[in-house]
Amino acid sequence: MIRIGTSGWKYPEWRGDFYPTGLVQRRELEFLAGRVDTIEINGTFYSLRTAENYRSWAGQVPKDFVFAVKGIREVTHVRRLRGVAEALREFFGSGVLELGHRLGPVLWQLPDTLKFDAAVVAEFLAQLDPVARHAIEVRHESFRTNEFYELARQHNVAVVYSDGAGRWPVFDVTTADFSYIRLHGGEELYISGYDDRELTAWADRIEKAAGDVFVYFDNTMRGRAPRDAVRLADLVRERG
Repeated sequence: MIRIGTSGWKYPEWRGDFYPTGLVQRRELEFLAGRVDTIEINGTFYSLRTAENYRSWAGQVPKDFVFAVKGIREVTHVRRLRGVAEALREFFGSGVLELGHRLGPVLWQLPDTLKFDAAVVAEFLAQLDPVARHAIEVRHESFRTNEFYELARQHNVAVVYSDGAGRWPVFDVTTADFSYIRLHGGEELYISGYDDRELTAWADRIEKAAGDVFVYFDNTMRGRAPRDAVRLADLVRERG
């Protein structure tokens, strides 16, 4: 299974461009979900949402649609993975599981200043809710170690392949039964789009990947993300 979508859907830059002029904002999720088959929910990184929120989102997308959910920054950026048991309980108890079969991976994006600490990472991974798949986006070179990779494999946690205009190290390693790719912009972070040559190269990579593959475009600031996602999905689909 290959799923390709965007990181979030509420962007003023998309209105009157990807989103047609006159489309009411409450219909934007429905519009995008008619053109991609997965979306990362970004808002959950900043604050807890409610069960009603998750039910509402699930009700606006096709039945075979899948959401990735971004883990809350209280865990990753405030507590920096330490002493997070209660924060994790609150996060998963807030309504995440209301997505039901539409719940895809939960993404844990770490700050680029967080260095690898085997004991801290091991304790964190052991506390993750087994109901969902989990992916971890690390942004510090110290994570480039077999000890980290083995910890991820023990818990079937995918290490994210993150294309971030050279700002962060790239981790190209398989640690789970699925792959998670985030495309933040090849030249300008969150801005630059991907041309057909680059998208064809990504289609090649995706075709060779083992297991399920989730790809999210985060080059959102000039509206390229949804167009790049649709184009990449077309390229992958053409290969059968």
